[in-house]
Amino acid sequence: MEITNSPRLRFEMMTQEDAQLLFELDQDPEVMRYINGGKPSTMEDIVNILLPRLKVYTDPDKGWGIWKVTTRSDNTPLPSSFIGWILVRPMDFFSDSPKYHDIELGWRFKQCSWGKGYATEAARAIATKIANQQGVSHLSAVADEDNLASIKIMQKLGMTFKQLTQYPTPMGSVEVVHYQIPADKL
Repeated sequence: MEITNSPRLRFEMMTQEDAQLLFELDQDPEVMRYINGGKPSTMEDIVNILLPRLKVYTDPDKGWGIWKVTTRSDNTPLPSSFIGWILVRPMDFFSDSPKYHDIELGWRFKQCSWGKGYATEAARAIATKIANQQGVSHLSAVADEDNLASIKIMQKLGMTFKQLTQYPTPMGSVEVVHYQIPADKL
């Protein structure tokens, strides 16, 4: 699957070769604030946890994986630069009953890109393409209930609050808000 570039952004599926970009993004304590309390990831975390998990759920034909988001340099003298990513995978993928009809979206962006609408622009471009796939009935997102910026992105995508729930992570279960939208409403 290919995602059409948006006016300001370019999208490309991340691979195992992108470990350094993933590591760099996770070094900012503010980026990691609502993920693990602000602790930067180690390269060992990236190599031993994130990349193996990514490999398990990546399916380029379905658009599942982590989409690298870079700024476009088409009309500017500045080079394009990596600013973050959008995650796409079935909800509850790492459980005994993944929801293949309900696709989870997630995002993580560098602090220098916050407040510019990049995360919403990227999530909307990718969500629209994913929502048009056969068998996809809903798109969902989860976040720490104090992560108001992520919740605002969910709301801008048209998602509505579904529930406060437990969400499994490699470090254990955490409480999150779950927002969702029917695929045909995107």
